[in-house]
Amino acid sequence: MFFAQNNTVRIYYVIFMRVVVQRVKSASVAVNAKEVSDIGRGLLVLVGFEDDDNEEDLNWMVGKLLRLRIFDDADGLMNLSIGEVGGQILVVSQFTLHAKTKKGNRPSFIKAAHPDIAIPLYNCFVERLKSESGTKVGEGVFGAEMLVSLENDGPVTLFIDTKNKE
Repeated sequence: MFFAQNNTVRIYYVIFMRVVVQRVKSASVAVNAKEVSDIGRGLLVLVGFEDDDNEEDLNWMVGKLLRLRIFDDADGLMNLSIGEVGGQILVVSQFTLHAKTKKGNRPSFIKAAHPDIAIPLYNCFVERLKSESGTKVGEGVFGAEMLVSLENDGPVTLFIDTKNKE
């Protein structure tokens, strides 16, 4: 479990993690019209955190992404993982994955984790992907206005969250 410490008072946060995964032929992220990261064939992972989950879920998500069989084998069946195809990963923080739209037409982001909680989780998530995947893992700039470009392959787009482990 992640926690922040303020003097002698400990405040515990439980984080709920969501990702949108897109199988891509290529993807890139630019900030202020300057490209900061790009990948070839692989996965574009948009990730957001909410105050309602724990570190075990972060580990679960890393494992799920690395084992996810969404790349075609020789018979055209989605049977291969990112590692089996030598693919790359691009991770982009996206708090808007936790938008609530129940009331009115303007989304609320009140459930999205605050940056002091989300940034360490994001960094941990990226580092675990790097260390466990053995492949190139690029990333966006947390909290920046980013221009994300991609060529979706398929298209294949999946929504995965740690609260609903399917």
